[in-house]
Amino acid sequence: MSCRMSLRNKRIVNDSTKYGRLTIMQQPIVHTYSLGELYTERKEKGDPLLPILTVSIHTGVSEGELDEDKLGKKVKRIADKTQYKTARKGDLVFNMMRAWQGAIGVVRSAGLVSPAYIVAKPNEKIWPEYMDYCMKTPRMIHAIHRQSYGVTDFRLRLYWDSFTPITCQLPPLPEQQKIATILSTQDKVIELKEKLLAQKQQQKKYLMQQLLTGKKRLPGFCEKWTRKQLGELFENRVEINRSDLGLLAITSTRGILPRDCLDLKDNSSEDKSKYLRICPGDIGYNTMRMWQGVSAYSEYEGIVSPAYTILAPMEGVYSRYFAYLFKTQSVIFSFYRFSQGLVDDTRNLKYENFKKISVSIPSKVAEQRAIVQILSTADHEIDLLQKSIEAEKQKKKALMQLLLTGKVSVRI
Repeated sequence: MSCRMSLRNKRIVNDSTKYGRLTIMQQPIVHTYSLGELYTERKEKGDPLLPILTVSIHTGVSEGELDEDKLGKKVKRIADKTQYKTARKGDLVFNMMRAWQGAIGVVRSAGLVSPAYIVAKPNEKIWPEYMDYCMKTPRMIHAIHRQSYGVTDFRLRLYWDSFTPITCQLPPLPEQQKIATILSTQDKVIELKEKLLAQKQQQKKYLMQQLLTGKKRLPGFCEKWTRKQLGELFENRVEINRSDLGLLAITSTRGILPRDCLDLKDNSSEDKSKYLRICPGDIGYNTMRMWQGVSAYSEYEGIVSPAYTILAPMEGVYSRYFAYLFKTQSVIFSFYRFSQGLVDDTRNLKYENFKKISVSIPSKVAEQRAIVQILSTADHEIDLLQKSIEAEKQKKKALMQLLLTGKVSVRI
């Protein structure tokens, strides 16, 4: 093992209060097995009394039967359940066609799986929950990809005879149990924070529905709202030949950011003379996708693709308020109605049509600012929670790298 260890990993090793005592191992106590030494194929006919389970790349094996509306459009259930395969608690199940993408996991409670799946029954050498994590490591996914057969990735299949030669390293059974407990505890931390995030996002949605429609008024404001056409509030900024400015990207969820901050392929044209200038306080929107809510307030000066429309607020217009207003369902529906195109894929909302849309807004800018203050506070809380969740996911990743490779041992 390398004598070097990342700072994050050292912190995790030293965190005995949360994970129990973790010990750096110079010579880890592990045994190498082929999966054929750990599993036998289960070929048990489907039991009609059991629920139908699904295997997801992201969430593994479902803990019960999913509702029809949560299944993918291509998923068709078989009326005769006996044609399915039975999978028992602790079995390892994988989709032959997508195992190399991570569609593999351990069954938490008995159920049925597609006849196109393979069901592997574990022996006494392994703790199933440990293997659930082990099979999702980059090393194992790479081994599965290498063992899958097909002319292209689209046609790759992992058959039983290709699955059994794959090797993995296992610590003693008590250590497997302890490692699984540590990782599942970390999963619960992430799950709880994700539930809290969903609640915060729902609360913000409710606030927007109430505050941006006038259904709920803030204390101290009682003036009647006014109705304005958007052309009275924003003009179309069309300033080109500003290649000296940095390239920005307008996103539906993260707002407007410098293009180099996004981990995306740069498809922009080399000739940026036709790109549009956008200034702090402007709102930019995707002309082809405004009816889907793709617009954002800009904190930056820069240039964006000519596929966007830039809205410059007129004097006295508080554009932050309108950045929120443009995300409400009623206003997005107006964008849809005023967009032109034979089908949704060709719909576009040019400024000439945008300016005709009328909206109801607080007549006092002070009320607009008060509403934005509440919504921006909600955004800040959501942003902090998202960063916290990402940190917990990175912590789990580090734990998996340490515990599932034998670099660190747990004291039983």
